[in-house]
Amino acid sequence: MTRQNPSLTEQQYFVLAALMDGPLHGYGIIKAAEQATGGRLRIAVGTLYGALERLERAGLVAADHEEIVDGRARRYYRLTEDGTVTLNREALRMQQAAAVVIGRPGDVGVAPA
Repeated sequence: MTRQNPSLTEQQYFVLAALMDGPLHGYGIIKAAEQATGGRLRIAVGTLYGALERLERAGLVAADHEEIVDGRARRYYRLTEDGTVTLNREALRMQQAAAVVIGRPGDVGVAPA
């Protein structure tokens, strides 16, 4: 993933989306992503911190602050300006891609599985 042409996984997309309203700690990000997808996406802790590390290296998120809760450090992450641009660009790309399929004559929604 580069700053010029980032390629986001679904988990990375929802991590960025979770941070739209402000900084969150890891567990908060996991719960926000789960809630945003109606429980469909459950990000494992290891997956989350790997994604956060890649997103931070790409300049899309940054550590915001830490606080101590029950004797343990809780790090909060925030969306950067580049992260906001990337998230919006990806949302637009998905919307345009979906428009190719949704709304076609005779389309009544999701095809049966």
